[in-house]
Amino acid sequence: MTDFRFIPVTPHPLLSPYLAKIWVFESSGRLPAQERKLIVPNTNLKLTLTYRNGIEARVGDKAFLQRENELTLTGMIDTPVILDPYEDAQTGTIIIEFNPLGAYRFFHLRFTEVQNEITDLTDLIGNGAVMLREQLGDTEEIPYKVQLLQNFLIQQLEKHAADPIYDHCIQRIIAANGLTTVARLEEETGYSARWLHRKFSEHLGTGAKNLAEIVRFKQFYQAYSTGIPPEILKQYIYQYYYDQSHFLRAFKRFTGTTPTDLQNSMNELSTRNFTS
Repeated sequence: MTDFRFIPVTPHPLLSPYLAKIWVFESSGRLPAQERKLIVPNTNLKLTLTYRNGIEARVGDKAFLQRENELTLTGMIDTPVILDPYEDAQTGTIIIEFNPLGAYRFFHLRFTEVQNEITDLTDLIGNGAVMLREQLGDTEEIPYKVQLLQNFLIQQLEKHAADPIYDHCIQRIIAANGLTTVARLEEETGYSARWLHRKFSEHLGTGAKNLAEIVRFKQFYQAYSTGIPPEILKQYIYQYYYDQSHFLRAFKRFTGTTPTDLQNSMNELSTRNFTS
């Protein structure tokens, strides 16, 4: 049986408004072939360091390999992801997850270009990432690696100003659990849907409507993944979806399967992605 360890790390106070969580993930090896290695979209972009072994990932129909001691940025994901260690051996990964307010404050990128992609950070920002990766490779101490990553982000944070209109829209979508419409955001901000879509694409990599759909599904999946009985889950379905067909389309889109099929193959890897 594969053993997992999920070790939470408290973010630096300067970073905490922009980070969903920092955690260290360790695994004794690959999951058995019959178990799903599923990661469901949770709205967060991710900075990932593989300090032991590597990670294979499939995002939709794209395959990615992150080798040992590589540092990558995962853009906004809106499709199910399948993960497994590169080799059937001990694996160690540090993951920093940016909430939707976060990534644009640290990286000056075209975020549409990294949507549903896992990209080597050196290809995105150049020498700064090269130097960071060298520093990370020079120490075996996991707490020091985490400290180096946070120090790097603090330095990056000082380079980018806040965008109050975008931040307001993100906060409204999150506060409404994904039930805020683009029309409502137009009314509140005075900006057109087209302008807002461009702003979201610049800072997040996807539009406000797509983000709201992921946030909405997240509310249901958080409950579903904890094993809440089906009769109680029904209230989540009709709170967030028009009808059962609407819900099933969303479930298939974000997990690649049906609720019954997935319930029979859930594991800690599938559920801890939603634990703060």
